[in-house]
Amino acid sequence: MTQESLLRRLGTKEAAAIVVGSVIGTGVFLKTATMAQQTGSPALVLLAWLVAGLLSLAGALSYAELGCLFPRAGGEYVYLKEAYGSGMGFLFGWTRFWIGSPGSIAAYAVGAATFLNGLIPLGDHRTLTALVIIAIFTGLNCFSVAFGGRLQTFMTALKLIMILGLTAAIFIGGSTSGWHHLSTPESGGWLGWSGFGAAVLAALWAFDGWNNLPMAAGEIRDPGRVIPRALGFGMLAVFLIYAFTNVAYFYALPFDEILTANSNLHQDALPVATKAVFSIFGAVGVTLLSAGFVFSAVGAMNGSILSSARVPFAMARDGLFFRRLGEVSHRSRVPVTALVVQGIWSSILALSGSFDQLTDYVVFASWIFYALGAAAVLVLRRRRPDQERSFRTPFYPWLPLIFLVCSVLLLANTLWTSPLQSLIGLGFILMGIPAYLFFRGTSKGMTNS
Repeated sequence: MTQESLLRRLGTKEAAAIVVGSVIGTGVFLKTATMAQQTGSPALVLLAWLVAGLLSLAGALSYAELGCLFPRAGGEYVYLKEAYGSGMGFLFGWTRFWIGSPGSIAAYAVGAATFLNGLIPLGDHRTLTALVIIAIFTGLNCFSVAFGGRLQTFMTALKLIMILGLTAAIFIGGSTSGWHHLSTPESGGWLGWSGFGAAVLAALWAFDGWNNLPMAAGEIRDPGRVIPRALGFGMLAVFLIYAFTNVAYFYALPFDEILTANSNLHQDALPVATKAVFSIFGAVGVTLLSAGFVFSAVGAMNGSILSSARVPFAMARDGLFFRRLGEVSHRSRVPVTALVVQGIWSSILALSGSFDQLTDYVVFASWIFYALGAAAVLVLRRRRPDQERSFRTPFYPWLPLIFLVCSVLLLANTLWTSPLQSLIGLGFILMGIPAYLFFRGTSKGMTNS
C-alpha cells in the first residue's frame, strides 16, 4: 500500500464553506411544504425549523470536541471506533460507504439536473446529465484537497449570494405579500406530537451535512482552532439563512398555497420556493431561482464528495476495508481511488433511480450513529479525562445529553411512524457485521504473516 499521507491544506474559510455548502442543498427549497402538511400552521413550521436548528447546532458542537480530540480523516468512523471499538466504527463506515454518501451524491446530482432542466431543456437526458455532473466534480476533487476547498468556497459564496438575494427581493417586491400570511388558517392548528416530530425530522434532513467536515479533519490546518469555529459559526449561518428564507415563503404565499407545493423532485407541482418567487417576479424570477437551485445542489454534492471519500480511506488504512481505498496519490496527495469508487457507485445509484428510497431508509440508521457520536463525548470524557482537549463542548454534559435524548425520541417517533423504512435502515447496518468479521480476519491474517 502506498504510504503517502494527506496534507493539511484546508483553512477556516474552506472548512466553513464545507459546513455551509454541504448543509444547504435542496431541503430548504422543498421541505417546508411537507412540514406545513404535518403541523397545520406557519408558526409550528417555523418552530420545527428552530428545534431542528438548535438540535443540529448541539450535535455540531459535540462533534467539534471529537474532531479536535481526533484530528484525522474519518469523522464518525474514528469517534465510534475510539469510544466503542472498531466494530461500531466499521458499521458506520459500511452504511456510509454503500448508502449514505453515494445516495446523497446521487440525489444532489439528479436534483441539479432537474433544476437545470428549467434553464436548458434536457428532455430524456437528465439522468445522463446527473452522471456527467458526478464525473466532473469527482474528477475536480482528485486534483488536490486545496483545489477542492477553493472550489467549495467559491460555490458556497455564489449559492449564498443567490439565496439571500432572491429572499430579500421577496420582502422588497411583493405587492400581494404580507405578514398576515403567517397567521394560522381557520382549518389549521395543532395536529399532534407525532406530526410535529415528523416535521422536525424533515427539517433535520435539510440541516443534514454538519457531520461532513470532521471526515476531512486530517486535511485541516490547526484543527483545534479551525474545526470548532467552522462548525459553530457555519451552523449558525445556516440557521439564520433557513429562518430568513422560510419567513419569506410565508410572507409571499398564503398557507394554503404552501400546503399544495411540491415536496418531492419527481412531482409535477412547483416547489414552495418557486411558487414564492413566481408570485412576485414571474418567469424571470423563476429562471434565476432555477440557477440558484443548480448551484445549491451542486455545491452540497461537491462538499459530500470531498469529505465522504475520507471515510473508506480511513477504514482501509486501519485494515478494515479494501486496501486500495487507503491509497493516496503521490501527485495530488488525496485518496483518488476512494474518490473514483465513490463516484462510480454514486453514478450507479443515480442510474438506477433508487437513491430516494435508499436515503429514506438510511435516515433512521444515520440518526443512530449521530446519537452514538454525541454519547461518545460522554464516554470519552469519562474514559480519558486527562487527554488534552483544545475545544470542549459548551454546557457539558447538558448539550450532548440533550442531543442524545432528542435523537432517541426522534428515532422512536420514526420507528413508530415509518416502521418498515426504519427496520430496513437497521438491516443495512446489521449487514455490515459479517463484512466486519471478514475484514478483521483478513487484517489479522496479514499482520500475523
